[in-house]
Amino acid sequence: MNGPHDIGGHHGFGPVDPAANDAPYHPGAEDWEERAMALTVASGFGGHWTIDESRFAREDRHPLDYHSLGYFGIWLAGLKRLLVERNLVTEDELAGGPLRNDTAAPNPPLPAAKVPAALARGGPVDRDPGPIKPIFSPGDRVRTRNIQPRGHTRLPAYARDKVGRIETVQGYHAYADDSARGDRAAAHWLYTVVFDATVLFGDAAATGDTVTIDAWEPYLERL
Repeated sequence: MNGPHDIGGHHGFGPVDPAANDAPYHPGAEDWEERAMALTVASGFGGHWTIDESRFAREDRHPLDYHSLGYFGIWLAGLKRLLVERNLVTEDELAGGPLRNDTAAPNPPLPAAKVPAALARGGPVDRDPGPIKPIFSPGDRVRTRNIQPRGHTRLPAYARDKVGRIETVQGYHAYADDSARGDRAAAHWLYTVVFDATVLFGDAAATGDTVTIDAWEPYLERL
């Protein structure tokens, strides 16, 4: 979606300062950031939503809300939305009201002893393509589509309607745009596409620099 999270190539947000974010959590946050992360990951392992649904829950919000919450505040806000949407908790319960017994029963939680193995395993998103073959091959010139979706997409705004070249066929993977709507079966071929940086950012880019993105087949058309 064209939301506040998609700021690649936009001006006015200041320089990137990696040194300011050496630690994973901010000192003095009284551990709430760690708890927000733990709750999000633990809830995700319940299987009530896909990783793409959780991403959309975080990014689908007003820009003032998004840019004022901070990183872990956004994660917590997204988790609250998903819990309410799945009827696992109510708004009143989140606000400190009495617990209710008529919400949906959660899937069995992940036992603490199994957490390290589950995190190491991750959530594979590669799928069996069967007889479906990739349309493109390394070296093919392609143009990204000028899509303007209301829902989730992994094609950044700065890379739409731009000419690039297929560098790698990554495999057949779950399709994030449909996965974010709850379709766990949708899958497409995924490619690494390389662009000349000046194609994406004009004279502001250094000549000779390139940018690569991973793009699903529905994002691309052959030249």
